[in-house]
Amino acid sequence: MKGGHDLGGQPDMGPINPEPESAEPVFHAEWERRVFGLTLATGMLGQWNIDESRHARERQDPLDYLRNSYYENWLAGLETLLLEKGLVTQEELQQATAASSSPAEDSLRVPSPETAEDLLAAGASSLMPQQDEPRFGIDDRVTVRHSETTGHTRVPRYAHGVTGRVVARLGCHSYPDSNAAGVHEGKQLYTVAFDGRDLWGSASPRSEVLIDLWEPYLDSAS
Repeated sequence: MKGGHDLGGQPDMGPINPEPESAEPVFHAEWERRVFGLTLATGMLGQWNIDESRHARERQDPLDYLRNSYYENWLAGLETLLLEKGLVTQEELQQATAASSSPAEDSLRVPSPETAEDLLAAGASSLMPQQDEPRFGIDDRVTVRHSETTGHTRVPRYAHGVTGRVVARLGCHSYPDSNAAGVHEGKQLYTVAFDGRDLWGSASPRSEVLIDLWEPYLDSAS
C-alpha cells in the first residue's frame, strides 16, 4: 500500500539528519528495549507472521506514522495485532491489565526461554518449493507495475512504472503480499537493476539501484 511508511523518493520531507552509526545507541530509552522485546515475544505466540506485523504498522493514519518514532510505530502495530487476534480487549489495553483469559489462549505457542533463544539464533528462511517456472531470465527488461493495493507490498513507490533489467534470479520465496493476508505461498524473486536517472531524473547520472522484486510486481518490457 502507499502510505506514510513509503517515503523513498518523496520530495519536500525536510532534511535528513541521521546519527552516525558508530555513535547511535541500539535503544535510546528503556521503553524502546521493552517494545522490541514485547514484539519478539508476542510474535513467537504463532498468531501472526512478519508481513502481518509490518502491515499492522503501515495501516496507521499516515500523519500518525510520520509523527511517531520508530518504536512508537512498532508499538502501534503490536497493539493493533493484539486487538485483532483477540489476545487483549480495548479495556485491557487502556488499563494495562489482563482482566480475564483470552479466547485464543489454547492456540498460543509459548516457547521456553531456551527455545526462544534458539529460534532467534536460527531465524527462518523465506525460500519455498518452486511451483512455476520463472517468467524472466537474466538481462530481460521488465517494468514495475503500478500498484494501488490497500494491502501490504514490498514494491517501493518510486519504482512504480519504471523499467529495469533482471540481473539475478533468486528462486521461489514467500510472497509478502499474500503472507500479510495469512496466505503462505511462494513466488519467483528477482534482483532488478535500474538506472538512477530513470528513478530520480537527470540529477542522478552514473548511478544504479538494485531492488529485489517478486514476479507479480513485474511485466515484460520487451
